[in-house]
Amino acid sequence: MPRFTIDPDIARAKTLQKDFYTDPTLFAITKEKLFAVSWQFVAGTDAVPEPGDAYPLTLLENYLDEPLALVHDKDGTLHLLSNVCTHRGNLVVDEPCRVTHLRCRYHGRLFDLDGHFRSMPEFREVQDFPSKADSLTSLPLEKWGPWLFTSLAATGTSPNPPSGSSLNSAATFADYWGDLIQRLHWLQPDEFVHRPDLSRDFTLKAHWALYCENYLEGFHIPFLHPALNSVIDFGNYTTELFGYSSLQLGIAKDDEAIFDLPTTSPDYGKKVAAYYFFIFPNIMFNFYPWGLSINIVKPIGLSETKVSFLTYIADGSKYEKGAGSGLDTVELEDEEVVEAVQRGIRSRFYDHGRYSVTREQGTHHFHRLIAQQIG
Repeated sequence: MPRFTIDPDIARAKTLQKDFYTDPTLFAITKEKLFAVSWQFVAGTDAVPEPGDAYPLTLLENYLDEPLALVHDKDGTLHLLSNVCTHRGNLVVDEPCRVTHLRCRYHGRLFDLDGHFRSMPEFREVQDFPSKADSLTSLPLEKWGPWLFTSLAATGTSPNPPSGSSLNSAATFADYWGDLIQRLHWLQPDEFVHRPDLSRDFTLKAHWALYCENYLEGFHIPFLHPALNSVIDFGNYTTELFGYSSLQLGIAKDDEAIFDLPTTSPDYGKKVAAYYFFIFPNIMFNFYPWGLSINIVKPIGLSETKVSFLTYIADGSKYEKGAGSGLDTVELEDEEVVEAVQRGIRSRFYDHGRYSVTREQGTHHFHRLIAQQIG
């Protein structure tokens, strides 16, 4: 019998039971069943701009905590490799560097820039060596504009897709990110420039899913975000659902700080102030006329979450205007209420709630995905 069941009819459905947010066992289960099989943001291509560049990273540190290395080889190809030496498990790439090969500093095992084993001292007597297992594992790497993505699952397989949906049992990069890319086919992503000085991390005392649920509905905007509500037409705020993603379309009240949309866009003629894309289970790509704010939700503990904000500028003259202005203030307003919800769900008088049919479609969709994938 499934641990969670969410009725596909939002008018009849009840939200996830509170033990999803309070049970340490479920917190551990979601690591493999939701996060490891999903397509996660890795880095921007600016991390390894030149041949020979190697860049160590940890995919969702403190949770998946997977050590990886992004490498730009001599032929211009990018590789995402396990950063764990196949001899004794030492990290191979310790810091960003430019190299001709990858060498483990522990015992000198040598790898090519694509991860293939090259040599190892003092191993002449070892039988059946080397084998395929002595090379560094290579992970799938997908690119859209300057952004790179991967899945820790070898084939990107995602179990138990929701019945009656468009999902299939082999969830690819296109299944997760294709609807976003198709919707913004007119965008010029290579024009977006990463601004580390405008990027930052926030940490809050709440379960990661509560933060995502708050993001997935605009229902709270008139109550929590007065500045945002002054520029967004709440009456025309809409949510669209896809397989592993959803879109909240923010419409401006006036003609300032809106996208100049081409006639080929399905949104042509609308005063679009923001595209709020959510990619299951934990990534937000928020497009504004000035550029993009990427928000990556990173579980740390059962009631602690880090949110990394990465800022990319496409048109600096429009920065801090319209729906894309005052994002730090909006973030603090969200954090305050999400932390209050974290305290509230522990109450013995709360088990689950219901959904607004018109305003909480995104949260209902999110809960269905969680329920189906946990099983």
